[in-house]
Amino acid sequence: MSGGPDSLALLLLAEAVMPGKVEVATVDHGLRSASASEAAMVAELCAGHGIPHEILPVQVPQGNLQDMARLARYRALHAWATRRGLGAIATAHHADDQAETLIMRLNRASGIAGLAGVRLRTVVPGADMPLLRPLLGWRRADLGELVNAAGLDAVQDPSNEDLRFDRVKVRKALETCDWLDPAALAMSASHLADAEGVLQWATQREWAECVQASEDAIVYRPLAPAAIRLRIVGRAIALLSGVPRGGEVAKLIARLTAGRDGTLAGVVARHGPSGEWVFRKEPPRRAGSNRH
Repeated sequence: MSGGPDSLALLLLAEAVMPGKVEVATVDHGLRSASASEAAMVAELCAGHGIPHEILPVQVPQGNLQDMARLARYRALHAWATRRGLGAIATAHHADDQAETLIMRLNRASGIAGLAGVRLRTVVPGADMPLLRPLLGWRRADLGELVNAAGLDAVQDPSNEDLRFDRVKVRKALETCDWLDPAALAMSASHLADAEGVLQWATQREWAECVQASEDAIVYRPLAPAAIRLRIVGRAIALLSGVPRGGEVAKLIARLTAGRDGTLAGVVARHGPSGEWVFRKEPPRRAGSNRH
């Protein structure tokens, strides 16, 4: 909980629905000078309402700052929730967040999985604890009004320094665009999440019925449409070697469909005698050998 209006609104609503059963944690990434004082403000607020609260300081590893901070945050929250015996973690993502994510990913030509945005219910990354986002049907302005009506002083947008530059641009554009409805965009993301669920189900069925995996090879007899084949081949390569990009997998599938073999991410893909596709790890190169 950051102390912003969104997280304060989540606290108010959760405590109203489950009085006495809510605990709060504030993750301090130490990336901004004001983060410690904001965490202390949240601690004071919770103490005044008799709500258990804990500040979780984390160190963000080197790399993509946003991604590393996110992973560190969820890792800390999961450890805290497990230690406290809590059944789930809830975050304050709302309809405007969902709309911004959808527009950003449309601009990057994302597939259905990306366009589905954040889910109402999923699991904490790298764990099996439920991760809930109960505010996805709420607008940012409505959450702010709820906090104001409760007489609470929220940290006003501690987030801008923490946001990706492209998200800041999308947020500002939505604020001045009167013909785009963020709530409708968020609903579209929800519909895409439903479609993604169907594709996951179909992929699992195709894998169970058309894939044979052994220690040294994965054999796939493709029957499903292209969208399912893309996921099956991507999963096969990930199991054998690394995780390739979707565009690279699509190019490999095009080669296989055209009757040609291919190599991707350390995996060799060849045609079997009955039309199946056979995936094996690329054999190690001999010392001193060169390819021509």
